[in-house]
Amino acid sequence: MHMHYSSGNYEAFVRPRKPAGVESKTAWFVGSGLASLAGAAFLIRDGHMAGDRITVLEELTLPGGALDGLKEPEKGFVIRGGREMESHFECLWDLFRSIPSLEIDGASVLDEFYWLNKSDPNFSLQRATQNQGQDVPDKALLTLDDDAQKDLLRLFFATREEMENKRINEVLGPRFLASNFWLYWRTMFAFEEWHSALEMKLYLHRFIHHIQGLADFSTLKFTRYNQYESLVLPLVTWLQVQGVQFRYGVEVTDVDFDIREGRKQATRLHWKVDGEAGGVDLGPDDLAFFTIGSLTENSDNGDHHTPAALKTGPAPAWDLWRRIAAQDAAFGRPDVFGAHIPETKWQSATITTLDDRIPAYIRRITKRDPFSGKVVSGGIVTVKDSAWLCSWTVNRQPHFKQQPKDQVVCWFYSLFVERPGDYVKKPMQDCTGEEITQEWLYHLGVPEDEIPALAATGAKTVPVMMPYITAFFMPRQAGDRPDVVPSGATNFAFIGQFAETKERDCIFTTEYSVRTAMEAVYTLLDVERGVPEVFNSTYDVRTLLAAVKPLRDGKGIDIPGPAFIRHMLMKKLEGTEIAALLREYQLVDGE
Repeated sequence: MHMHYSSGNYEAFVRPRKPAGVESKTAWFVGSGLASLAGAAFLIRDGHMAGDRITVLEELTLPGGALDGLKEPEKGFVIRGGREMESHFECLWDLFRSIPSLEIDGASVLDEFYWLNKSDPNFSLQRATQNQGQDVPDKALLTLDDDAQKDLLRLFFATREEMENKRINEVLGPRFLASNFWLYWRTMFAFEEWHSALEMKLYLHRFIHHIQGLADFSTLKFTRYNQYESLVLPLVTWLQVQGVQFRYGVEVTDVDFDIREGRKQATRLHWKVDGEAGGVDLGPDDLAFFTIGSLTENSDNGDHHTPAALKTGPAPAWDLWRRIAAQDAAFGRPDVFGAHIPETKWQSATITTLDDRIPAYIRRITKRDPFSGKVVSGGIVTVKDSAWLCSWTVNRQPHFKQQPKDQVVCWFYSLFVERPGDYVKKPMQDCTGEEITQEWLYHLGVPEDEIPALAATGAKTVPVMMPYITAFFMPRQAGDRPDVVPSGATNFAFIGQFAETKERDCIFTTEYSVRTAMEAVYTLLDVERGVPEVFNSTYDVRTLLAAVKPLRDGKGIDIPGPAFIRHMLMKKLEGTEIAALLREYQLVDGE
């Protein structure tokens, strides 16, 4: 079994031949998150497997995993999170170029997304506020002093091994943690200071081409609607047309393996349906793909008058991984990630405004009309001086197809859910939807005497507590996550956020889920096509140079000593590629 990485058109557009013996194989997916949906699509498109030989098992009643978006009767609209996307999600776009759009006849989901972001490009006009909705004067700057820049460079050049089991605040000092760079970075990606320095490093390399867009989100792209309607629905629709079987209400509880020297085979799936035990035996031709762990496991929705509950009890997705991991050291260490709820939880809330009173405040801060159908906030607005460290975003409206024209759906989240708020003097995790709305209105600049009435009558809010939402950010080392296809595995693979890719990709992205699925399918079926490698921005001298100026808040490179020395040095470089590059990226004066 040989999977390889590649880039370039030679492999991007090739159609793999039918793998030997694929017609006698079946496939079973545990979980119906993006990794499983992508894996099923790759089996069909690149592995030539018939759709009716593929079964997806899901404990819940609908597919999509963390990619959600639905209207709950009585409560209102709910999105647990949103997905920031970019041009260089190579595997994701490789998948969605083949999935027909549900919006535009004859177009793929990729075409639809591309055209949307071409005509309505994303950028933010207000990345941060303070003092109840006021501007942050230095919001365009990353405010890294020399010490902070040195910390960042040290992290960038460190080996992966050096960063294992280290926390961000052990590697990056107080000057760095006080910068706008950290404020923007942590809120954009949901990092806490106690999270993994290794993952922070992987993010730096992966998204070095985003440094110049960090303060205005101009490098991000978003879907037209919520991620369920824009991504999951077209993908599930296509899979069903291909004959893929979806079985809901099935909780997979255990997997049996035959483990010998140099060879591992999955031999049975155990499940419960309505409390009844069942399962299926797996032979060498039955492929099993396990989504292990879950960032949205045991999420709980409150409503406008009820706080969301923190569920710390049994967690089926985590318990399944624990049972699997107990059978072989190569199957990972789930408790590194799934046994630290205080460090891995945070909360979001979906706020639906009911009339035009609150949207007037949204318009004042975003400087755009929320009802235009175009980009509104252009990504999150972070409240810099908020005790909860809250951020909120208004995507293109309507965010749901069934949303009334006069309503706006806003997503709100906080990184410090245990600290009392600034207006509501209690922690977010103890707040009702109405109280969360009050805190938000306070930071929007609504006069304090008007806040209670407006929160009571102007919005309907659903808080969501997610105990494991940043579980994969816990400090870790090699082996804590199992390889996608462990050494010697003949008929099974691990997929999703808690499987270890062979590439230098980072987690908490739609791309990571699709990449692990692609690796799994291409390895187990020996598909003769390369998996697209991670965008090589971190090895591109132009990208590195382009990141220097924003990291130094517009200052070029300081060449020490008197001006004539600098002049002599530039004369020496004159006529070389180096001088041209330094000028192009405005790192030296064009004298």
